[in-house]
Amino acid sequence: MKILVILGSPRKGNTYHAAERIRETMQEKAPVEWEYVMLRDLSLEPCRGCGSCFVRGEDVCPIDDDVGSVVAKMQDADGVIFATPVYALQVSGLMKVFIDRLSYILHRPRFFRQKALILTTAGAVGTSDVLTYLDQIARVMGFDVAAKVGILAEFLPESRKKENERKLQAAAETFLAALRKGSRPSPGFSDVLLFHGQRATFDELADQFPTDHAYWTAKGWLEPGCRYFVDVPVNPVYHAAGILLEWYQRRQIRKDLQDMV
Repeated sequence: MKILVILGSPRKGNTYHAAERIRETMQEKAPVEWEYVMLRDLSLEPCRGCGSCFVRGEDVCPIDDDVGSVVAKMQDADGVIFATPVYALQVSGLMKVFIDRLSYILHRPRFFRQKALILTTAGAVGTSDVLTYLDQIARVMGFDVAAKVGILAEFLPESRKKENERKLQAAAETFLAALRKGSRPSPGFSDVLLFHGQRATFDELADQFPTDHAYWTAKGWLEPGCRYFVDVPVNPVYHAAGILLEWYQRRQIRKDLQDMV
């Protein structure tokens, strides 16, 4: 199985060493092909906010750098690890620039085959917020987030170092188990609401977002009765709530469009 680590640290420090412990744990139990993408070493330009990727497609992005090649590696991988230190209570600048450049995937998700692991390290605080943020981003992109782990990595007593080791090992084993299983679990409540909210938006705003509408149409997600991005069981209560949200969203969009005339 292929694992791709997207490392958002400008150095091979705590986050890199934590990822290495995950690699060592996994490779003790299964043959794993491991690759690092060090964002610091890429040609990586910040998003210009032109909106071309949303309206006309990512192929017309005016920036010519290495982001496209990383997306191709993500699509080829079986599992992706998003790894970043906590900087100022958020992901690193490198990771944020990378995520911003993939904003179009939040409209047109595609990583439904891949599992994800979220990894962050901090000197004192911030791991919870970063894990929550990256978990949301990965899920909207389509990933099945199999594991999340945040550790404190500065000035630690021996007991905390052992706790870090335990957490990293547990995350690695959970990630490996999900990769071996392969199947996709049923979506959570927020995942179902996201699907129906986006479905309403990109269907009703076909003229404003033609590329998104074409993508969703081609995937069959706009077909009557489609319950989720992939064919998995959906909790009927979640589905009912999603249908209600979709109805309200469509109604609001139509009203807003009418008011703009």
